[in-house]
Amino acid sequence: MKKIRYRGAGLPNIWLVNGYKERKSPYGNTTAVENVKGLHRAIGNELVHSKQKLTGAEFRFLRKELGLSQKKFGELIGLADQTVALWEKKGPVPAYADRFLRALYVEYNEGTVQLRELIDRINELDKQAKGEIVFKDTPNGWKPQPKAA
Repeated sequence: MKKIRYRGAGLPNIWLVNGYKERKSPYGNTTAVENVKGLHRAIGNELVHSKQKLTGAEFRFLRKELGLSQKKFGELIGLADQTVALWEKKGPVPAYADRFLRALYVEYNEGTVQLRELIDRINELDKQAKGEIVFKDTPNGWKPQPKAA
């Protein structure tokens, strides 16, 4: 059975036995992987359910799959982005960060919509300036008020 090394995940140990097409082009041989999003989800699920500690490259893969920058992940756990960068580049990844990222990934992909929305919102914070948050007590409890334009 022929297999090819998949480099698109940034991981050294991913191989494919199917799900790709090889073509000849004027520039040489090319390989096109089908359903990259599905492949990345399968890789992520394998990593988070593995009993081995995440390597720096695996940690980076999962973080990127969540769309989190090093800065935003660091802020989630109260550390500098350079600390996260160091784990990813040289390792080792501390056990608490390993477990937290695995939990985020599982919940984001298999769990509640609320967590997915929260992570998406966190990612948007890089693009927005913080302003006042105004709340109003309503019959249904405290509610944030729409921002004035």
